[in-house]
Amino acid sequence: MSALTVELGHFIAGLSLQQVPAEGCAIARTGIADCFGVLIAGARDPEIALVDRELGASGGAPLASLIPSGARRTPETAALVNGVAAHVLDYDDVSLDGHPSAVLVPAILAQGQASGSSGAQMLAAYIAGYEVWAELIAREPVPLHRKGWHPTAVLGTVAAAAACAKLRDLDAAGASIALAIAASMSSGLVANFGTMTKSFQVGRAAQSGVIAARLAQAGFTASLDALEHQAGLLVALSPDGKANLDRSFAAAPKEWHIVGHGLNIKRYPICYATHRSIDAALDLVARHDLKPGEVERIHVSTGKTQMLMLRNSAPQTGLEAKFSMQFAMAAAVCARHVGLREVTDEFVRRPEVQAIFPRVFLEGTAATMAGSNFAPADAVEVTTTGGETFRSGPVEYAKGSHQRPLSRDELWGKFADCLGDEFSAARKSRAFENLMMFDRLNGLGDLGLSA
Repeated sequence: MSALTVELGHFIAGLSLQQVPAEGCAIARTGIADCFGVLIAGARDPEIALVDRELGASGGAPLASLIPSGARRTPETAALVNGVAAHVLDYDDVSLDGHPSAVLVPAILAQGQASGSSGAQMLAAYIAGYEVWAELIAREPVPLHRKGWHPTAVLGTVAAAAACAKLRDLDAAGASIALAIAASMSSGLVANFGTMTKSFQVGRAAQSGVIAARLAQAGFTASLDALEHQAGLLVALSPDGKANLDRSFAAAPKEWHIVGHGLNIKRYPICYATHRSIDAALDLVARHDLKPGEVERIHVSTGKTQMLMLRNSAPQTGLEAKFSMQFAMAAAVCARHVGLREVTDEFVRRPEVQAIFPRVFLEGTAATMAGSNFAPADAVEVTTTGGETFRSGPVEYAKGSHQRPLSRDELWGKFADCLGDEFSAARKSRAFENLMMFDRLNGLGDLGLSA
């Protein structure tokens, strides 16, 4: 058995930004910028005010800010509320079977502001957290979703602790303890997808990372084999008990997970399991000028793991629609667009949208593509009331994925749309440019927005 918890602690304490390939730093900057915009869009959701109202009045020094209001809270509370906002729209990036930035960025912004950290220090913390998350998920051959775990919540907790340990400048022993404390704070269930609790458990992961690092620095104790022990986190999470506990992290030559896996930036604010199919459907609708009343049947070929996440076949709310392939296809047909305007209760309940749901049929395969738990490709077939059938080609990678990245202009377009009309064009542009050179900032005050 490896000494994984201790080895990761040494990695966190010894990491410097100079060690990281330029591509890895660029990916981290993109993740931070995209998440910052999505967080601001999510902050408008009523759920955020609810969480802040009920949980935001905790005692302690108000050293961190809610974004974008600038209201001061404790770092733990700011991480929680901003974390819920980052994930509530399901518009945040995807990788490592989860949503890395939605956990890491809120934790890093809260702890970084409290610690007076520079942009470079926060970028290094992001990479530390990403690498820890990636190392943990790489040791599990079976999707955690199959056992009901929400990987973002259970692994993101440990990753956020790694990032905050880095910002607190903990030594190797302290960083290891932070990981071990966080291992006992990991929780999150797939069963709560499509409800407020999905984003809440992501916010809790960010908050728990801040707490774990704080306790470790204060001298709190935890087991230095909490990750790899036979009664530790990896075994507890493993669906089939096949987690790899033996491979040494420190002995192997360092291959940067962030370069290999990268980030998939979302074009649509719904579950990433639908995105390849949406790309295919939108293409068919545009090429053949399909109208809702002309659609007799939509057949979607996708993966069984994806179908497990898409639990709502007849959604009635915007939240439920985020986890529905039926809605994804209906929005593509009825609106020719799948964006923030479509994931509302009003749009979901439109008669023409509801009428499409029973016409959507899913076929799942257990086969997966290399490095992912998704099917090798998705495909869509539309049969019209006139008897014509139109088929998409197989879509292996969604637009915006690590393999098919968005251009800088496309990233800016999403960012500007997320910030909306409450910010001037100049402020939005200044903030975006600053985020895209995040490691050159002295701190969050340089962004040009309330933070």
